[in-house]
This record gives sequence, C-alpha cells and structure tokens, in this order.
Amino acid sequence: MLDLMTSPKLLAQAKSYFNDVQLKTDSHAPLITAQDKPQLSRSACAGRSSVAMIADAVGLWSRDGRRGVRRLDLPAGIGLLRWMMRDRFWLLTAALCLASPAAADPAQDRAAILTLVAQMEQAWNRGDFRGYMAGFSNPDVVFVSSGRFQDGWQGTLDHYVRDYGGSPRTRGTLHFYDMKIELLADDAAMLVGRYHLERPVRAAEGVNTRLFRKIAGRWVITLNHVSAHDVPSRPAAPVSERVPSAPAARQDPPSS
Repeated sequence: MLDLMTSPKLLAQAKSYFNDVQLKTDSHAPLITAQDKPQLSRSACAGRSSVAMIADAVGLWSRDGRRGVRRLDLPAGIGLLRWMMRDRFWLLTAALCLASPAAADPAQDRAAILTLVAQMEQAWNRGDFRGYMAGFSNPDVVFVSSGRFQDGWQGTLDHYVRDYGGSPRTRGTLHFYDMKIELLADDAAMLVGRYHLERPVRAAEGVNTRLFRKIAGRWVITLNHVSAHDVPSRPAAPVSERVPSAPAARQDPPSS
C-alpha cells in the first residue's frame, strides 16, 4: 500500500478511479461529517509521511459534494485506500502495518552477512576483484587502509588490481576468520574480524572493522577499516614421507 503513495502511475490510476467510480456510487458513505473534522488541504500535507496522511484520512470526509462526499484535496491514493477499507478499523490496521515493518531475524541476518564475506573470499582467491568488490556499497563505500582513504568503490578496485592483480603470487590466498557480528538495527550491523593473506612475499595478517547496511534487502559494506601488518610467509606443507615398500621376496637361484 505504500506504493500507492509514492508511485506516480498508481496515483494517477487511483485518482481516475476516485473521480469516475467512487464519487458516482450511491453506496459510498462518509466516515464522519465536516463538523467533526475540518478539511485538510494539500499544503498541510507538505513534508508529512505517507503513514501519517493515511492515519489522518479517517476524518477527512465531508458532506459537501455530490453523493454527500466532497472531493479530497489529498494525494489521490487516499481515495483508493478509502474504497479498499470501509471503516476506521481497517484503515488503522493498514497504517499500523506500514509503521511497523516485519521483525528482523537476527540469525538470518548474521548468516547472510557471513555468506557475503565467504563469497568475497572466494572471489579474491580466484582473481575476481570485481566480484570481491560486489560486497561493498557502490559507489560510496568509505574504505580506509594504510592510514589513508581510498577513492570510493572504484578507487578501491583500482588499488586491488594495481597492487595485487599481477599474478596469483602477488594476489595470494585470502582467508577471513574469527568474525564477530553485532546487529545495531534492522538494517545495520558491525563486523570485527581477522584475516590472513598468504603469499610468498609480504604475507599479511590484520583486522577488519566493517559497517554493514541492508540496502534494498541486501547487506553490503558501507564502511571498511583495515589494520594490517606483515608476517613471515608460512612454509609449504611438507610432502608426506613415502612409506618404504616391502622388499621383494627373495628368490633362490635356479638349480643346475
């Protein structure tokens, strides 16, 4: 129903219905009289939320026009809502539903964030830096590393391609771990975690502090701060010692 108040196309359709159908039907009955509630003009609605206007619409009907109903000086979506909800109870229910979004599921949100981080790790390790950057808000992520700000989403991508994209040896193998997530709101979360970048030269470990926001139903990183230090490269895993094979059975020399 919120779309009725924000979509120009739906508003036009609602206005057409209100003028051509609703004002001409004998079954329409005002909720209250003009004496109970003064008319609210369009100018009085400026800057008000859709939910507030829907709630106020309970008392905006007067007997000052054809069929006992005066044309409303409100966004035309109210007309269609009046047709859909014939009494105060249903209109109030609609307003409460809009004002109270479905409760978030903390476990589901944490799982979605961890899944995103795992996808970023996989993208890095296959050399897909653009896929790695898909986890960040584009174009306005705030990214801080090495004591300076990167230049937004594109600047961060350019930094990765320039400094890590030469070969698999310079890119290394990335692993995120020991991650702690605090949900700050239904659409905001903070992640603090560690990472290790293994490569032959200048292996690194560090801490990521990341602010996530849920935008259009999807979690993305809007602020990322990295604190890192070089560590010795880990030696390659030793080749397993080969188990000596059993000696061949001794054969007696052939008889003469």
